[in-house]
Amino acid sequence: MSKPLIGINGDFRPARKDAGALSWFNTGYYDSVSSAKGLPMLVPPLADEGDLKQIVSMLDGIILGGCTQDLDPARLAVDKHPHTRPMPSRREEFDRRLCKLAIERKMPILAIGSGMQLLNVLCGGTIFQHLPEDCPKALHHHDGVENCLRHIIEIVPGSRIDQIYGPGEIRVNSMHHQAVNQLGKPFRVTATAPDGMIEAFETVDPSWYCLGVQWHPESETASALDMQVFENFISACTAREQPIILPMRKAG
Repeated sequence: MSKPLIGINGDFRPARKDAGALSWFNTGYYDSVSSAKGLPMLVPPLADEGDLKQIVSMLDGIILGGCTQDLDPARLAVDKHPHTRPMPSRREEFDRRLCKLAIERKMPILAIGSGMQLLNVLCGGTIFQHLPEDCPKALHHHDGVENCLRHIIEIVPGSRIDQIYGPGEIRVNSMHHQAVNQLGKPFRVTATAPDGMIEAFETVDPSWYCLGVQWHPESETASALDMQVFENFISACTAREQPIILPMRKAG
């Protein structure tokens, strides 16, 4: 049986005086897909829409990875906060196009970090631009060190996250100063931080696998349990790609 083909978006840095434009991929994403028995396909920020559609048509699922930078406030119709560092326009524009194609086709989606925030925005939701000011009573979700801060999450019973992690106290890594605010209509909250911040959501459509998590299960600081996020996603992609075999008719 062939492995499901999983698209992973890449990062982008525009050209500067001392170096040309550069694309790269977080190793944790494609190593996690491989470990979960999927076949990763690294998708660079292509400019041609036809090329992107052709690639997407080959995929069984998409991982919309996060970014160390933020969504452009101008595209969210809000004033830029001093702590906001917008990602390069080519990166955000590509992520938006890739995500929209996956939504239109109802492909299995695993959205992580800022990928989760973008998915929510494209489905009609909003985000907090800077938690320390938008929600002064919120926990510290970012300590300036890459994914070293950890906190517990409160999981909604019966949700997909509940199926993935099972019972017991679950702690996840955290490095974000933005977060989901109003949730898009296609989704329901499935995990929160103790301060009420949305840490995970999933689609309300039982025929569409679409999961967003604010933490980073691909990171070196992730726990062993976090690998189950990828395993659950790959299982859904595998089930989606299986052909429907109709029973043979008896000769007569």
